[in-house]
Amino acid sequence: MRARPSWDEYFMQIAHAVSSRATCLRRGVGAVIVRDKRILATGYNGAPKGVPHCAEYGCDTSQKCQLAAHAEQNAISQAALNGVSTDGGTIYITCQPCNVCAKMLINSGIRRVVFEGDYPDDLALELFGLADVEVFRIAGSNLEVVETKR
Repeated sequence: MRARPSWDEYFMQIAHAVSSRATCLRRGVGAVIVRDKRILATGYNGAPKGVPHCAEYGCDTSQKCQLAAHAEQNAISQAALNGVSTDGGTIYITCQPCNVCAKMLINSGIRRVVFEGDYPDDLALELFGLADVEVFRIAGSNLEVVETKR
């Protein structure tokens, strides 16, 4: 019998499944917003609703994507569209958030961030620290606290 995953592992596995829907040509990222062990919303990086996907639009992958919204932005938007409060929630993301997403997560009431992959944006981590948001990096079954500036 295989080991049962922890809640953090379980929701990160779901974030990976969500990332499989990403339409960005540079990177596939998935996000899951959870509160009280219940999924509130999911999001992946891709073009806004009704806008052609990156492959159809012809994005230049040598540049930062200008077309796709980030997974965190789409998860927050999905919650808002459905009238679901994210206040007090946790977000699981397959990649560290950028500072723009960090600001949105803070303003949407997210209190805990669990991410897996790196993203070169120290300001995002600093913002989380200033806002007293808990931040963790997950690697397999290991969960480590990420140092944030306060």
